[in-house]
Amino acid sequence: MCGIVGAVANRNVVSTLIEGLSRLEYRGYDSAGVAVLNRNGIERVRAVGRVSAMVEKALDANLSGLVGIGHTRWATHGGVTESNAHPHVSKGEIAVVHNGIIENHDEQRTRLKALGYEFTSQTDTEVIAHLIHYYHKDLALLAATQKAVAELTGAFAISVISVKEPEHMITARLGCPLLIGLGEGENFIASDVSAVLSVTRKVIYLEDGDVADIRRDGVTIYGRDGVEVTRKIHMSDVSLASMELGPYSHFMQKEIHEQPRALTDTIEALIDNNCFSAELFGKAASDVFKQVDSILILAAGTSYYAALTAKYWLEGIAKIPTNVEIASEYRYRQSVPNPKQMIVTISQSGETLDTMEALKHAKSLGQNLTLSICNVQESAIPRASQLVFYTRAGAEIGVASTKAFTTQLVALFTLAATLAKQRGLLSATQEQEHLTALRQLAGSVQFALNLEPQIREWAKRFADKEHALFLGRGVHYPIALEGALKLKEISYIHAEAYPAGELKHGPLALVDNNMPVVVIAPNDALLEKVKSNMQEVRARGGELFVFADADSHFTESEGVHVIRTPRHVGVLSPILHTIPVQMLAYHAALLKGTDVDKPRNLAKSVTVE
Repeated sequence: MCGIVGAVANRNVVSTLIEGLSRLEYRGYDSAGVAVLNRNGIERVRAVGRVSAMVEKALDANLSGLVGIGHTRWATHGGVTESNAHPHVSKGEIAVVHNGIIENHDEQRTRLKALGYEFTSQTDTEVIAHLIHYYHKDLALLAATQKAVAELTGAFAISVISVKEPEHMITARLGCPLLIGLGEGENFIASDVSAVLSVTRKVIYLEDGDVADIRRDGVTIYGRDGVEVTRKIHMSDVSLASMELGPYSHFMQKEIHEQPRALTDTIEALIDNNCFSAELFGKAASDVFKQVDSILILAAGTSYYAALTAKYWLEGIAKIPTNVEIASEYRYRQSVPNPKQMIVTISQSGETLDTMEALKHAKSLGQNLTLSICNVQESAIPRASQLVFYTRAGAEIGVASTKAFTTQLVALFTLAATLAKQRGLLSATQEQEHLTALRQLAGSVQFALNLEPQIREWAKRFADKEHALFLGRGVHYPIALEGALKLKEISYIHAEAYPAGELKHGPLALVDNNMPVVVIAPNDALLEKVKSNMQEVRARGGELFVFADADSHFTESEGVHVIRTPRHVGVLSPILHTIPVQMLAYHAALLKGTDVDKPRNLAKSVTVE
């Protein structure tokens, strides 16, 4: 949540800050603001709403400065108002931007009020500005920031500028993403590499506890203990083109249609090797896998539904006991640690705070066999894990996850097949059958994408509805859950998902002719059971929308609508059936007139509890 950007240069940095914020807007779009240092001291522009609203005010003010910071907000503490928008200023001398949550802000606020500081916002961030200002009276900005952050509890990425030291800025991170972009005679900070791609590809990913001094001629990084440290410089392979819409109307639409390529890229190494190799997960993976007697998957949001799907594969193919937990729940309950249980974390961004903290909790219990499945290289969760499998979905900008989800499923299927092979449960014939299915997957997904005109017509039947029900059975039940999530998060239609066999245990009471029922019904072993469940819905006046396979032998009738994928793809069917539910949600949202890429109250990367 929230995006921050900063720059120190020998030129006006306002345009760079604005471009960076525009690329970070997926992280929050309640308000935006920029503060710069110039001969007038700190000049600040803030506006409620999108970055574009702030840009207009910045242009009107002719904002200019060689050092500056910017912020796009997803509101946590305090309402969506200009007074709560960042940057926050203390005594006209210190300006701060912040991503994260300060848990001890109440205590610090009380203390700072007693010291004579006046608060003009309801945010926890203003505490940081005043605290640094208090110490900056007697200390240099670097030392003041180090002292201040040592007194803060919670998670944060911050950047600070000072009128007293206009030649540089100080930045710090704990639990929230932050990187440094290295330019020629200029340097930058940002929450995400996308914000600095137009000015540099050389980046340093800060680690927890780092505090950095950013100057025009270089950067100096200090670790948690205050001692200078060296961090690795990376060359980002993210392209600016991937951040542009191109011929598409929305990033979600673009990312849905990018899935054949994303899936192909993710399985490339696997296909090149023509085998399921433990080394795909890291050099030590084979030795780690030998120690594993069970798996616990920790995830949140869409990644949690990927994990639920994986449970079927891991237990069905690899015969390994698997549990799945919501990350935010796991860390707050008493669990029974098992040092032979592998902890698998799934996160598109690699920065999801609940998942990161759950991983830390598991490791604190002595569970050190850890694997991360992630889309963003060098992010926090992979760095904290023993093994890692990077999906290659590319940049995902739309808040509703699409290609990240399907590539996670491919990664998890690969894990199941690899573990099965290592455990002697996958014959050479079965291995080649699975590899063939993976090779054909991108083509099958493209066929599914070609169903869009039919799905667009279906969406018209949803646009005026307030509720919807999604049904699935077995390995397709998590896909029903994902379909319901997509519909509710971007169209604001209330939707829920149930295992179809549970209809009689409550949900059937909801069914009437105003509640469309979406059924995931591939031609698998549970098809006849699903058909029986559908009859129950139809008998009560429910209107059915069925996603089936070409050979499922469904017949359309009054109140029963059927769209068939071209073929059944066997064990990978959950991936294929994800595509139509994504498109249904997208087109329903278009008809509802919602902001598809930036749905209300949501942000892409959840870095707060």
